[in-house]
Parts: sequence; structure tokens; C-alpha cells
Amino acid sequence: MVMLNADLHVEINNEGLTMDEFRAIVVGRKTVVISNESKERVEQSHRYLQEVLDSKQVVYGVNTGFGQLSTVILPDDQSGNLQLNLIRSHACAVGEPYTEEIVRAITLLRLVSLTRGYSGVRPVVTDILAELLNHGIHAVIPQQGSLGASGDLAPLSHLALVLLGEGEAYYQGERISGGEALKRAGIQPIKLTAKEGLALINGTQAMTAVGLLAYQKARFVEEAANVAVALTMQALDGILDAFSEEIQMVRPYPEQAETARQIRHLLQGSGYIYGPNQGKVQDAYSIRCVPQVHGASMRALNHVEDTLNIELNAVTDNPTLFAAEHKVYSGGNFHGQPIALAMDYMKIAVAEYANISERRTERLVNPQLSGGLPPFLTPEAGVSSGLMILQYVSASLVSENKVLAHPASVDSIPSSGNQEDHVSMGTTAARQVNQIVDNASHVLAIELICAAQALEWKSHSKLSPVTQKVKAWIREIVPAYKADRVYSQEIQQLSEEIRSGRFHEKMASFLVV
Repeated sequence: MVMLNADLHVEINNEGLTMDEFRAIVVGRKTVVISNESKERVEQSHRYLQEVLDSKQVVYGVNTGFGQLSTVILPDDQSGNLQLNLIRSHACAVGEPYTEEIVRAITLLRLVSLTRGYSGVRPVVTDILAELLNHGIHAVIPQQGSLGASGDLAPLSHLALVLLGEGEAYYQGERISGGEALKRAGIQPIKLTAKEGLALINGTQAMTAVGLLAYQKARFVEEAANVAVALTMQALDGILDAFSEEIQMVRPYPEQAETARQIRHLLQGSGYIYGPNQGKVQDAYSIRCVPQVHGASMRALNHVEDTLNIELNAVTDNPTLFAAEHKVYSGGNFHGQPIALAMDYMKIAVAEYANISERRTERLVNPQLSGGLPPFLTPEAGVSSGLMILQYVSASLVSENKVLAHPASVDSIPSSGNQEDHVSMGTTAARQVNQIVDNASHVLAIELICAAQALEWKSHSKLSPVTQKVKAWIREIVPAYKADRVYSQEIQQLSEEIRSGRFHEKMASFLVV
């Protein structure tokens, strides 16, 4: 297990990293220290690699070419050039750079994988990766160009360039050359020896980094979705029967029951939640079926979490060295299929939070569905549009999510002269789910805004105690509607509160009894 030291370092040892510790380093910017045990394992693996080379054994990517060129056997004195040429030739990704947070995650995951001691690199390689994290040097890594097998070759090559004093990096808010960033931080660039270039780029760290951060944001969206339901139900005089414990017991999905339990808790003490009556015996699906829909998405996210927890600490380069057993294997741990499928699953799961939220927003603003609330939540409908176009924005984002949710993992294009004839497209899936999560946070922000406005026509004192606090907090960011105004920045600010986890922290304080 990784131990948090009193001096705010995170010690990386051979038992692995947890998601909380990952977030502490990536988002919380804690620094890292490599344990002595891990350093010894790295050194042992490197010594074994030297033994293999001395025995003249042919090892892929060490004394051979790459991909279809693996049949080309190279002399020992070309090993350094082989690795350097590999990095330079593969650093051809395109598009907008990843955020510093994502690059930090990529760097950390590559460090964790190499410190497991199965890759044959020298300790100086893991040391410099740790130095990048500790000094806040973040490589400029374009987002597009990975097939997700053999790992994230192009993106990771841009990270590796910085270790060599090449490429570009962000340092102290400035985009400069990799060499200049190392120089300013007092770090010496490295020269690659046998296998080190391949070990740095042959892995799933880009897709996993994006996926981990998107997953953590998705959990914040999940929470916001349940809170939005609680506000909307009170605005629309909802019926709580569908959330009863008994209903969930006879279809015993744990996540369905947990969703219903959370919403019952949020609504406890409300004066605006009723039982069936002559006017209405049940709510529309977008309210009544929340335990089933949100619960199914929660179940999907639980599966994604299991996959990411494994990949977080996995060794994904090739070949893999087992020093204690004196064996070298060429395998396929670089293939991103487990992550690709998990990302596609998460895309669908998070898109559903947005899908059903938009339908609830429509019920809040549509006078034919809102049970007597003013049209589009404005008392001057006609001369004023009120919150009409917020629902348009929500519908647009939901539609965009439907396009992005098409599974990337069903596609594969052969590469490297058909040697690499099946690829995962896992990085594409991860990038898409990251966008879907961001879109969903906007959609949930819009529902929260509309629900809070709908509740302006109801007594604040009759809201449940928890949602009273939520509505008051929303009003700190989004003032009550008085006249038509620009909502764009308010939507984005509330959305950022959700994605960043600040809304989660607020909810934790609201739920304290």
C-alpha cells in the first residue's frame, strides 16, 4: 500500500496505488518518493536484462526492431540509437494537448508501472519520472494518435521526449522546451539504454489516466444527479412510493436500492412529497424510474472502478522480465481492450444520467407538465423567455452525448504492416467519456438551476432540511430569476463545482447531522 507521509510526500512501494492516493498526487499535487524496496526491484530487473544481453539472447525491442521490423536483429552498439529513434519517430501525436492534470496522471501511472520491477529500466528512469511530478514539469502531449495497442505509443513518446531534454513541457505556467524545463528545475536529462525507450511508451497509461480522472468526475455527477432528483421531486410534488425499500427488495440490485435510499434520505422531512392521490397516482418515468436508471449507471460505474483499480497498478509494457525466475516473455499486456470496454460502458452509463435529467428539466419548464408552475419559470412568459433555452442547451448536450457514446472498442484498424492486426481504440473511448462526463455535469447543473427556480414558488421552510441547504448554496452561485439574463457563466460555474468535487464536499457537510 502507498503510505502518506507526514511531510505530504506519497511513498510508492510495491503494493500499489489506491484511487484516493492517485487523486492526492494528481489533483492535490502531492509529491512522490520511491521506496527502497521498489528501487531494489527496479535495479534487480535491470541487472537481469544485462545478463540476458550478455548471453546474446534475442529479445524483442531490445536487440530487434519494432512491430513488423522485429525480425531485424541489431548489434549491441546500436541499442541506444534504437531506443532514441523509437521515441523520436513515435512522437507524432496531434491535436490539442492534454491538460496538466491528465499529463500528471500519465506520468504517475508510467512511474508506478516501471517501479513494479518487470521492465528492465535503470533506476535513473524512474527517478526522473518522480522528479517531473515533484517539480511540476508536465510534458506537452497532444491528445490524438493512439490506437490503444501497442499501448499509447504516440502520446507516451511525447512524455519520454522530455526525459531526454527534448520536446515541450509546461513549467510554472509557461510552455517551454523540455530541455529548458529540466534545466530550470535542476534536473539532468537522461540517455536511453537497452529497452528503456520501449518501456516508457509501451503501455496503457494515457487511456488509463484519462479514464481514472473521468471516472472520478463521473462519481461526482452521480451524486449531483440524485440531489437534482430530490429538488425536482419537491418542485413537482413527487410521489415517494417508487423509492420505497420494499420495491427495491423484490428486484434486488444493490445499486438500485442504494439510489432509492439516498433519495429517501435527501427528502426526509419534506412537506412537498406525497403519496398517491386523486390527482396523481404515479409520476412520469424520469422520476418514478430513477432508482432503476441511476442504479444501473451506478452498477456500471462499479464495474469500471474494478477495472481501473487493476490497471492503475498493472505492468503493461512488452517484453516483460521476471528476474527471479530468469525468464523473459513477449506478451500483450499493452493491449487496451479491458480499458476500452470499460470506457465504452462508462460512456453509456454517464450519458444516461444526462438523458433522464434533461427529461426532468423539460417537466420543470413546460407548463403542460409542471403542475401549475409558470411557463418556463417566468411570471412574464411571452415578453420574457425565462429558462426556456436552458432546456435547449441541455437537449443539445444530450444529443451530442448520444453520438459520443457509440462504442469506440468495436472498431479496429491493423497497423505495423499487419503485425499489429487488432487494436483497442481505448484512448479514443477514454477521451470520449471525458467529454460525456463534462457534458453531463452541464446538464445536471441546468436541472439544479431550474429546480431551484421552480422552488421559488414554494415555501423554503417546507423543503427537506438537506435540500434547504442545497438550494441556499445554489443561490450563492446562481441568483434567483428576476428578469431575463445571461446564464452561460452560471451554468459553467455550477458545472465546475460538480466536476471538481467541491459540490461533493458541500454535500458531505450538509448531510452531517
